[in-house]
Amino acid sequence: MSRQKKRTPSFFESVERNFNKAAAKTSIPKGLIDQIRVCNAVYQMRFPVRVGNKFEVIEAYRVQHSHHRLPTKGGIRYSDKVTQSEVMALATLMTYKCAIVDVPFGGAKGGVKINPYKYDEQTLQNITRRYTTELIRKNFIGPGIDVPAPDYGTGPREMAWILDTYQTFKPEDIDRAACVTGKPVAQNGIRGRGEATGRGVFYGLREVMSHKDDMSKLGLSVGTEGKTMVIQGLGNVGSHTGLISIKEGGFKVIAVSEYEGAIYSSKGIHMEKLLKYRKEKGTIIGFPGTKKLPTREVALELECDVLVPAALENQITISNAKRIKAKIIAEAANGPVSADAEEILLKKGVLIIPDMYINAGGVTVSYFEWLKNLSHMRFGRMEKRFDANQYTGLINLVAKMTGKTVTNKERNWLARGADEVDLVRSGLEETMATAYQQIRETYKRKRSVQDLRTAAFVSAINKISADYISFGIFP
Repeated sequence: MSRQKKRTPSFFESVERNFNKAAAKTSIPKGLIDQIRVCNAVYQMRFPVRVGNKFEVIEAYRVQHSHHRLPTKGGIRYSDKVTQSEVMALATLMTYKCAIVDVPFGGAKGGVKINPYKYDEQTLQNITRRYTTELIRKNFIGPGIDVPAPDYGTGPREMAWILDTYQTFKPEDIDRAACVTGKPVAQNGIRGRGEATGRGVFYGLREVMSHKDDMSKLGLSVGTEGKTMVIQGLGNVGSHTGLISIKEGGFKVIAVSEYEGAIYSSKGIHMEKLLKYRKEKGTIIGFPGTKKLPTREVALELECDVLVPAALENQITISNAKRIKAKIIAEAANGPVSADAEEILLKKGVLIIPDMYINAGGVTVSYFEWLKNLSHMRFGRMEKRFDANQYTGLINLVAKMTGKTVTNKERNWLARGADEVDLVRSGLEETMATAYQQIRETYKRKRSVQDLRTAAFVSAINKISADYISFGIFP
């Protein structure tokens, strides 16, 4: 009798399995664990949209996983692979992600089952506006209710359409700009949001790789300088992770995998030039100084210090986990490593930095944007000039006392007050560093916790349960 091939667990099943594994390490009552686990509200919708001379029925979802904090928060995904199970998994992860980085939201997620590349801009706008209308009708969107953001297949353009639709229905809501985040800066967005997830990945990696004991176990030195990196996916997250990791961390990106194929260079790939090349040619294949790999999957199996899967879920499964040679996997995408694959990788000694921590930069800066919209004022507006004047006075005083001359270039650099993007990056850096310290403390303190994902889940579950108990919902 032939052995039946083991089925790869779905994304949602992997999330549930990881949650259950961590919940068993806590002393939280079963009833409260069950409440934390389940999705509180699932809205499935179908609506017609005119496409050319015909109508199409669009399938879409919005899932609110947890109402322990309001509003709920999570992106909207446009993909023909969208399923209710996938959206539930993403919403569930958002709850834990927000808890880990101490962002006061419950988790949510949205999905529209379309291939956005098959529609023209006007049709996409019609779909987005109709989807938003459905959310408004069912009270599934609002600054204090549920706040969407971009995800796979969407961006600032779609968020601007959502805002415009919402304020058409709710013109009396003075906080209406806070109904959605990830908007264009000119339309109540925030500087630094586009790069946020990728920058958060870099900050997280830098924090993880700053601990000598942990790196020694992997045979790595402390720090990011000179470390090799492989990136799967050149979307918003993957591209910014590569750009920032090279420029600010001294990483060397040796391979990139995309939809059209994968490329490799032992000398390192110049990310800015690669992105420009792909924009002009429509492909990464043929980029000067690189060679094409046999398949996209081969890139995941290259020997490297850090592997960054920044595409979709279930990219590393039991079918390829044994061939993974990376020492660290930073889950820039949601759920790229299946639960079965993780067991294999952990036995090999691979350090997996879980998605719910490492890609939390997006929701962190979305939180900053939401706060900006509620305050009706850009960050830095009140204090920038005051700080600059104070620094200038200090520089003048030191120069006078020491007799030293300060050049205009030095003066401008030392005396400048913080712009909005400076404050956003500073807040994100602090958030990622603090969150990892909390996860690592759990990892080191609890002997029964053997990996960072379980430690992250334990940390999140404890924070969420504390909310329920403090509200008097559970004694």
